[in-house]
Amino acid sequence: MDGVLADFAQHWPLYTAIPFIAALIGYVTKRVAIEMMFRPLEFVGIRPIFGWQGVVPKHGGRMAAIATDLLTANLIDLGEVIGRVQADRLVREIEQPLLRAIDDLARDVMAKHHPRLWESLPPMAQDLIVKQLQAGSPKLVRELLDEVRANLDGVLDVKHMTVERLTRDRALLVRLIRETSRPEMAFIARCGIYFGFVLGIVQAVVWALTKNPWVLPVFGGAIGLFTDWLAIKMIFLPRRPVKIGPITLQGKFQRRKAEVARQYGEIIAREVLTVANLLDELLTGPRADRLAALVRRVVARAVDEQVGLIRPLLSAAVGGERLREMTATAAAGSLAQMPYLLRQAEPYLVEAMDLANMVERRMLALTPEEYENLLRPAFRQEEWKLIAVGGVIGFVVGELQVLLMLH
Repeated sequence: MDGVLADFAQHWPLYTAIPFIAALIGYVTKRVAIEMMFRPLEFVGIRPIFGWQGVVPKHGGRMAAIATDLLTANLIDLGEVIGRVQADRLVREIEQPLLRAIDDLARDVMAKHHPRLWESLPPMAQDLIVKQLQAGSPKLVRELLDEVRANLDGVLDVKHMTVERLTRDRALLVRLIRETSRPEMAFIARCGIYFGFVLGIVQAVVWALTKNPWVLPVFGGAIGLFTDWLAIKMIFLPRRPVKIGPITLQGKFQRRKAEVARQYGEIIAREVLTVANLLDELLTGPRADRLAALVRRVVARAVDEQVGLIRPLLSAAVGGERLREMTATAAAGSLAQMPYLLRQAEPYLVEAMDLANMVERRMLALTPEEYENLLRPAFRQEEWKLIAVGGVIGFVVGELQVLLMLH
């Protein structure tokens, strides 16, 4: 023991440094592990072994599918969302561009399918026909909205849209997970400091007693492995509050449920289930042909009704074949105008659908197990690799400590 004390007195700066270096090992291994979860977005290195791609972007498709399943099964009811849109208010929001669009569309349809008759009409008669068609536009909007609501699952595949968006935009998927888990990532890094320092004290004592050159690298590797493993577990477990005397234990991610729900809802509403994205899925997604058929059906009814009203002005019967051609042209024109018209109403649609609050409210109602699946898939599949990297880095730094102590 006297020899140990004498050695400590002689080399006290080195012994004192061991816990701090161990704390540094713990912190560095955690920061590396965290960055390896999210970076790089694309594979860097020589496939298939020598290189790395962030865990989240590498498994983007699977994680996007899991996030989408949670979103569509538990957090979003699109029927309720679309049901909040009031047809009369929507008409008011797009009134002027809608009237202009009908004016242009009516003149184009008539000029294309009845060019001689249309050109022979005096301007006042042409304007009367256009105004008659414009007068029916609120009813057309209401009928179209009602048809979309009644056939929502048939015309909109929100699961396809969400998976497609998150898979194609890896940066968005990374941001979705990283933004909602930023405090947990900081917690992991801090745990590395605290756990590393405590183990470093044990490490210094064992080195003083044994002088075994394997002590520092083995302890360094153990620090990296254990602190990575423990920090990840402490994020999620225990799922429900557990009281031990005056202390209440609960996984950090579980404790932050209210904050995470708000952040997640905002990101989903702002970057995933946006009005523009929903409209794009309606018009170009795998079920776009069903929407086109729906629009043709609604427009056919409107055209048939309006033709009956303006027949005296046309002073000629519209044949069945010509009527079908007019309907097809009007339906195609209506579909082409939809993105522009709905962009004018986007502020109202965002306010009315209120997606962020729906996601937040429903997330708060999730069970701890369901809620954990929001983030846990980002760790589960390859967390052993992240833990192993912590061990390797800890071993290397421990070996450097040996060289320092021996020289």
